[in-house]
Amino acid sequence: MKRRPPPSPAETIEVVRQVYADLSQRPIERACELRTECCRFRLTGKTPYLTKGEAVVAAAALRKAGRTRLPVRTDGACPLLDPVTSRCTIYADRPFGCRTHFCTAAGGPYARREVIDLIHRLEDIDVELGGDGARSLPVAIELALAASRR
Repeated sequence: MKRRPPPSPAETIEVVRQVYADLSQRPIERACELRTECCRFRLTGKTPYLTKGEAVVAAAALRKAGRTRLPVRTDGACPLLDPVTSRCTIYADRPFGCRTHFCTAAGGPYARREVIDLIHRLEDIDVELGGDGARSLPVAIELALAASRR
């Protein structure tokens, strides 16, 4: 049986964005006020983990913004959080974990049962890309950025 080649970066971006679009159609109550406490990893003790497909999407968004590396943050905040505006620099392409976050002010975390099918789709994309599971946001994005430079 012939194994099909992994999806191209453009195909990967399209299928991951479709997962994000499908999530946005779920009737799950959210009230995000862009407070960004959830983006302060040292404060919360929680860092989102990204599959390889999500990292490809985030890396493409960074490259589109003219960045080839993640900014270094010494304050423990997400490297995607702009230090001046306190806004996500890739908000439209933010990872799944950032979309289903634990922020109490926004309504708390999504119940896993409500999004498990989408998680499985992201995991399937990870396998297709030869990934080996989710990695912490900074590591996953740096690896994706490095791969795009090759």
